[in-house]
Amino acid sequence: MNVLIKSATIISPKTAFHNTVQDLLIENGIIKKIATSIKNTHNYHLIDYSNLHVSIGWFDGSVSFGEPGFEERETIDNGLNVAAKSGFTGIALNSDTNPVVDNKSIIEFLINKSIKTATKLHPIGSLTKNAAGKELTELFDLKNSGAVAFYDYNKGINNANLLKIALLYAQSFDGLVMSFPQNNDIAGDGLMNESKQNTLLGLKGIPNFAEELQIKRDLALLKYTGGKLHIPTISTAESVMLIKKAKAEGLKVTCSVSINNLVLTDEVLHDFNTNYKTLPPLRTKTDQKALIKGIKEGIIDFIVSDHCPIDIEHKKVEFQLAKFGSIGLESFYGALNSILDLTDFIELITINPRKIYNLEIPEIAIEKPANLTLFNPNAEIIFKENNILSTSKNSALLNQKLKGVVYGIIANNQLVLNQ
Repeated sequence: MNVLIKSATIISPKTAFHNTVQDLLIENGIIKKIATSIKNTHNYHLIDYSNLHVSIGWFDGSVSFGEPGFEERETIDNGLNVAAKSGFTGIALNSDTNPVVDNKSIIEFLINKSIKTATKLHPIGSLTKNAAGKELTELFDLKNSGAVAFYDYNKGINNANLLKIALLYAQSFDGLVMSFPQNNDIAGDGLMNESKQNTLLGLKGIPNFAEELQIKRDLALLKYTGGKLHIPTISTAESVMLIKKAKAEGLKVTCSVSINNLVLTDEVLHDFNTNYKTLPPLRTKTDQKALIKGIKEGIIDFIVSDHCPIDIEHKKVEFQLAKFGSIGLESFYGALNSILDLTDFIELITINPRKIYNLEIPEIAIEKPANLTLFNPNAEIIFKENNILSTSKNSALLNQKLKGVVYGIIANNQLVLNQ
């Protein structure tokens, strides 16, 4: 693949090219030249778009598809195509399939599905067998097969001793344990955030305390065991403060936040729209502001789409019966760019997640493989259902005005464009 990119503003905060307008010459997937003006002497594929910006390829640290077992929600092939056209050159795939990703044969199956694709799939193995929270999986085997972490997706671990053992054992091979921040006994069968809003709707609530109690327990376990812990998709102001304090004490804890909790609050839930039924639930404006502040202060390590496709039969039903989840890949950049400056978040969707998952970090440099996302931060769109490429259409951001569009990616010696 040979490409000449013209007049691109390079977003690469730790390099000399940052915020400069350059041409980039790519031959056979390798960056060969970066200069203010390069002639297209070999008639390479020319990319010359309006307000073109280029960064290293984006990485989404929390994505679910469906395959194997729930192909009606999303297949891996289509999901990876959606990810590519949404600007992501890499994703961490959650373990919530059927069967769950709790053995090395499924890990190998998932990795093989993305060998020839532009966007690379990095599987997260289940922490416990069948994600039942009772018995640890063969963590070492999963790691050796390619699992980047261990996580029972969106399931709080009730058994504190089991998590303690996992944290201790994973240290022997530098494994990453993840623990969903929800105390199941406190959350119960709650359907949305516990606040004035759930009272008005007559729906059972999930209190902030359910998250914060679990985080306090998990941080206490981490302090006892050592090692490292990742807490995914935090959603409350107090959670930010707990993790800030733990980091100050020297604990090796990291955390992420879902785009849903950055751009939406529980106030949108006024007509029982099941697309707003997410986990963690949409919280209050106070929580939302604290999360954004946590990003800017470096407390929150990265941002995820938490892409969770749900087929219409399980989503467009009564609110009490609808499954939790919202797709997020295609709306991710436009939503994020609407609330944060480019320089505030670019490392949170490129470098930080790869660093935490212990993956190689791409570079914009001569003789390095091209791993790039192409985008326009100023273009505006209305996010419509008929434009969604995902098999499932359960987006919490339907009909929203989004700022910023993705032109495509260059990765794995392939070019994937939206136009």
